[in-house]
Amino acid sequence: MSDVIKLLPDSVANQIAAGEVIQRPASAVKELLENAIDAGATNIKLIVKDAGRTLIQVVDNGKGMTETDARMCFERHATSKINQANDLFSIRTMGFRGEALASIAAIARVELRTRTQDAALGTEVIVEGSVTESQDPCQSPVGTSIAVKNLFFNTPARRNFLKSDAVEKGHIFNELIRVALAYPEVGFMYYQNGQLTHQFEKSNLKQRIVNIFGHNYNQRLVPVEEKTEIVSINGFVLKPEYSKKKRGEQFFFVNNRFIRSPYLNHSIDQAYQELIPEDLFPSFFLFMETDPGQIDVNVHPTKTEIKFQDERYIYQILKSAVKRALGRYNITPTLDFERETAFDNLSIQKDQPVHPPTITINPDYNPFDVSSTGTRPSRSLTGRINPSQWEQLFPGKEDMLQPEAPVQPTERLPRQTTLTPDWEEPIAEPGPKKPMHLHQRFILTPVKSGLMVIDHQRAHERILFERFLKASQGRKAGSQSLLFPENISLSEQDSELLKELLEEVRALGFVIDSMGKNGFVVIGVPGEIPENEYVQGLIEGILENFRMNRVEFKLDAHTNLARAMARRLSLKHGKPMNDEEMQALTDALFACEMPYQSPAGKPTLTIIPLADLADRFK
Repeated sequence: MSDVIKLLPDSVANQIAAGEVIQRPASAVKELLENAIDAGATNIKLIVKDAGRTLIQVVDNGKGMTETDARMCFERHATSKINQANDLFSIRTMGFRGEALASIAAIARVELRTRTQDAALGTEVIVEGSVTESQDPCQSPVGTSIAVKNLFFNTPARRNFLKSDAVEKGHIFNELIRVALAYPEVGFMYYQNGQLTHQFEKSNLKQRIVNIFGHNYNQRLVPVEEKTEIVSINGFVLKPEYSKKKRGEQFFFVNNRFIRSPYLNHSIDQAYQELIPEDLFPSFFLFMETDPGQIDVNVHPTKTEIKFQDERYIYQILKSAVKRALGRYNITPTLDFERETAFDNLSIQKDQPVHPPTITINPDYNPFDVSSTGTRPSRSLTGRINPSQWEQLFPGKEDMLQPEAPVQPTERLPRQTTLTPDWEEPIAEPGPKKPMHLHQRFILTPVKSGLMVIDHQRAHERILFERFLKASQGRKAGSQSLLFPENISLSEQDSELLKELLEEVRALGFVIDSMGKNGFVVIGVPGEIPENEYVQGLIEGILENFRMNRVEFKLDAHTNLARAMARRLSLKHGKPMNDEEMQALTDALFACEMPYQSPAGKPTLTIIPLADLADRFK
């Protein structure tokens, strides 16, 4: 029998390894940005074409590489970060496995240019499909430029499974902001298809968050700071009223490395318990510093999973730090009892005597005296009429005190002394059937077959959904103009999504135009929107619901947007309703094409038969 076990060629092994490390263009962006950070760069350029399919280029001003290093960096398990296994317990760099560049070069064409500070010429290395095509000296600034072209050219199956350009660009931008948040002291420039779309100047953490997510975040952030022997925590959480319906803006960093940890996410959820509804998630930007020997980052090739030696202690410390921050800066009002501000405006000279205030009272003052003197009865300091002058307020009091004629008592009806009803008499026809609002959630209405129970939020969602869906299909909805146009600023993801849906949003009744990079001006809103609705939060909520529906249900844009609008504007549980409102909602529900189900397919109403009610009393 011949031998069947063979040693795979390096090119094949690299392609297999690339499947774990480079899953999409954003994975290559992550590895290249982290290498630039490890090289000590202070300014980094990210250039992307066709969502990374055609080109991904990272240019940095780091320390660069020598000619030998430039050739060795494309070999598997070639790294400058560690020398022995014990170094894994003291890792401070972003990378250490030595697989990234080898994996990228196995599935793309890579052009590398680099130069160190003490070298007169740089080095250019071109690798395609793990094969080095050339290595030549070249002119290059200090630092490194790596261009990745035609990603997945030799793995067409992986290339065909890539999502649309909008989705892939979103993943690339997410990788960029994770590195940008971890290193606010580094400047970043982001080019898409030859156009500069984002520029993050060197700043502190709070300013970096505001630059990425919008100026409105400046008032939403609550600082968190805690220092213990096990871990040091700092960063920001968002106020409870700005919680989201998805875990989009949740960033954990350990030693400046972005990580994912459902266990630690649960600690934040517990800190927000009873502050936000159960279906919402808090947003946060939290950084933890701990001894590298207490964690294990060599869990997954993407290095986003970490094992903690004292994970339970980290959980409790993180929960306590966030709860303390919310109580100190947001939830619990703070009062300064050390100083009295009522006397701040008093300017009393040092040697000037202080006299108590005085008041002059006229005991003959009569407020009802219309004589030429104009005097009226006086009032005391307590605001009451002077008792000695009360008779002057009632002229002709003698006539008022005369006894009136006695009042004849009316004949009383005989009191019914028995509680036994007369079952033989016919029961009168009931009056108008008024609905009842139970626990500000359910509308109870008696019907012929029993009792009808309507969930008012789901019913209102169905009504609004059909109304907005008809508007988006050509029947333009009515719009009400705002008294003053409102300018809003959105995050990059929300801005791109709103520009994509601008025509559909206008068909629903919004009068909105783009203004600047991520800014919009809103002139009118749909007529169904309450007057006190916060326009910025309304737009953000609609886009968030739209994004969730697109992932979960894969709906078309018109249906998805109608569902998102209905979900955002529906009358929520806990809102009181009067009889007219309940009757109007019930009538509008049964005028719908599908009154029995909400847009999510859940029942809007149910009927409890009389027989079931009677069984309760057996």
